[in-house]
Amino acid sequence: MAGQECEQAIVRVLQKLQPFFVALALLFIVLLLRSQWQELSQHEWQLNPGWLALSAGFVVASWALEIQVWRRLLRVVSGGLAYWPAARVWFLSAIVRYVPGNIWQPLSMTLMCQRRGIAPEATLTSVALYQLMTLLAATPIAALYFWSTGNWGLLTGLLQTWTPWLVAGGLAPIVIFVVRPSWLIDVVNWMLVKLHRRPLAAALSRRELIVILVLTMIDWLLWGSSFAALAFALNSYSQAEMLRLAPHLVATYPVAYAIGLVSLITPSGLGVREGAFYLLLAPIMGGGAVTVVAIAMRLWVALGELAAAGVCVLLPDPIAPVVGAAPGVGDQREGLT
Repeated sequence: MAGQECEQAIVRVLQKLQPFFVALALLFIVLLLRSQWQELSQHEWQLNPGWLALSAGFVVASWALEIQVWRRLLRVVSGGLAYWPAARVWFLSAIVRYVPGNIWQPLSMTLMCQRRGIAPEATLTSVALYQLMTLLAATPIAALYFWSTGNWGLLTGLLQTWTPWLVAGGLAPIVIFVVRPSWLIDVVNWMLVKLHRRPLAAALSRRELIVILVLTMIDWLLWGSSFAALAFALNSYSQAEMLRLAPHLVATYPVAYAIGLVSLITPSGLGVREGAFYLLLAPIMGGGAVTVVAIAMRLWVALGELAAAGVCVLLPDPIAPVVGAAPGVGDQREGLT
C-alpha cells in the first residue's frame, strides 16, 4: 500500500512539473535557433513545392501503415476494429498528445475504443505494444546506420570506438523478443499491473511479431524519407549533395524520434527530439539547416494531424461494430451515441 501511495505521489509531482519541462523545451529550441542565427541568416533558403508534396505523400503513407500496425496489435489483444473507425480514433487522439501530461493520447484512445465495445485494458495493451514495437523496429535501422557510417554526430570522437558494443546492446532486446515473443506480452502486462489494470491473456506468435516489426521498420523508412524530402524542399542542394545526405536523414529520423519518445519529460518529445537531430546531423549538414528542418518537421506533422483530425470531425461517426463481435453488440453501442 505504501508503495502505491509513493508511486501516485511521484506521478502527481511529475504532472505538476510538466509545464516546467515544456517551457524548458521551448527555451532550448529558442536558444538553439539563437546560437545558429548567423548561419541561418546567411543560408540560401528556398521552398520547392515538388519535394514538399513528396514529403506529404510519405507522411500520408506512414499514417496509413501505422493505423494498420495498430489494428494488428489490437487484434492480438482481442479488440479488432475496422480500418476507418480505427483511423478516426488514431487521428482524433493524435492531436491531444501535444497537451502536457503524456497520458492524454492513450486515455483518449481508450475512451473512443470503449464506445466501440473494446475493453480499456485491450486498448492500453495495444498502445503499449505499439510504442514498444516502434522502439524495437528502430534498433536495426540505427544499428545498420551507426555500424556502416560510424557517425555519432557531435559525439563521434567519444563513441566511435564503442560502436560494436553499442550496436550489439541495441540489437539484444529485439533478438530476445523474437526468440521469446511471450516475454513482450509479459512486459506489457507488468506495465498494466503497475497502472492498476487487469493483465490480459493475450498471445503473440513469432510470425506475427516479425511481420509487425517489418511493417514498423518500413514505416520508419517512410518517416525518414519524409524528413529527407522536407530538408530538400527547404534547402538548395545539388543532386550529389542530396545523395550524400539522404541516408543520414532517413536513418537518423527514427533514432531522434525514439530518443524523444523515451524521454517522457515533454509532450511528444518536444525539444528532446530536436536536440537529438542537432546532435546527430549538425556536423553533416550544418547546425542552422538541421535546426530549421527539425522544427519544420514537427510543425509539418502537427499541421497534417490537425487537418486529418478536422476531416474526421466533419465526417459522420457511426459507431462501427467491432471486427468479430458477437451479434447485437454493435446495435447496443449504436444506442449509446
